[in-house]
Amino acid sequence: MRIALFTETFLPKVDGIVTRLRHTIEHLERHGDRVLVVAPDGGLTEYKGAKIHGVPGLPLPLYPELKLALPSVGTKEVIEKFNPDLIHVVNPAVLGLGGIYYAKTLNKPLVASYHTHLPQYLHHYGLGAIEGVFWEFLKATHNQAKLNLCTSTVMVNELVNHGIERVDLWQRGVDTEMFQPSLASKQMRSRLSEGNPDSPLLLYVGRVSAEKQIDEIKPVLEAIPEARLAIVGDGPNREALEAHFAETNTNFVGYLEGLELASAYASADAFVFPSRTETLGLVLLEAMAAGCPVVAANSGGIPDIVTEGENGYLFEVDDPNGAITATKRLLEAKEEREQLRANARQEAERWGWAAATKHLQGYYRAVVESEVLSSAA
Repeated sequence: MRIALFTETFLPKVDGIVTRLRHTIEHLERHGDRVLVVAPDGGLTEYKGAKIHGVPGLPLPLYPELKLALPSVGTKEVIEKFNPDLIHVVNPAVLGLGGIYYAKTLNKPLVASYHTHLPQYLHHYGLGAIEGVFWEFLKATHNQAKLNLCTSTVMVNELVNHGIERVDLWQRGVDTEMFQPSLASKQMRSRLSEGNPDSPLLLYVGRVSAEKQIDEIKPVLEAIPEARLAIVGDGPNREALEAHFAETNTNFVGYLEGLELASAYASADAFVFPSRTETLGLVLLEAMAAGCPVVAANSGGIPDIVTEGENGYLFEVDDPNGAITATKRLLEAKEEREQLRANARQEAERWGWAAATKHLQGYYRAVVESEVLSSAA
């Protein structure tokens, strides 16, 4: 099968969406499918056998890590030459609209997927008043697709409730070969804690941006003064958060990748994740695969992954002391924490990328076959 994949974000950017796409592309190519990626230009022309058509873009004013890119002259010819069996648009917003247009004009079946809960993000950038209008935009774009995929059951229900049609679940995935408990390291623990490896170590990994609500970890540190916090990642809110956490034991580590990132997860005592806008929360699965117990908001797609008291702890978003109570409980119960580590790893082992991609291939085949039957009729 030949798949043209339109995405608003790709390498060299690092986030959960890019991670999912990287592994999906690799497994599709490995099993004989051919992929063309249309994405904002990041300097790459190929990834794991897939061709990349880079489109010039401009940094988004509120989020400079993201590029605003419109299909450039020649994109249609690239798509026609590749001759895809279907077009898959990821989080269609700007560039994805081009994918929808080409699917219509070239008479190709269209799949769309929803990964970022953008209507909720609006509230963190002072744009909450236009949430209703934005849902109408999402409905208009996603309802062009033969199939809409979400990465959690909560988001499936959310989209259906807002009038988006033909919605189904795209199975979660995580690299259980790279993220492993055995990569725990006293050296990494010392690095993350700035030379205090014996102190309780809390970890956050992900975008350093307003919608992730990282600032809400500060009361946890104030309630547990002996604890250290390592924030792994970068983003537009870093400078503001550095000022916010100035008087606390917080280390802004920046980006880590590969085995260094895996070691960071495995070396921490708890992964603290206050975000309430997650459609899935891939970093939670990575932490669990590395045997790191999770303390997370009971919101979005997170309850699909974290089972209270079994592989981590959930706190209610309207409880101002919820994260404090959950983190204290985790740090104080050493024997229970070890069982949580084992359970977290066991849960993650169910969700390898090979199985997730096979699940996606099944959707692709069904959409293409449905299109063929519809044309024949």
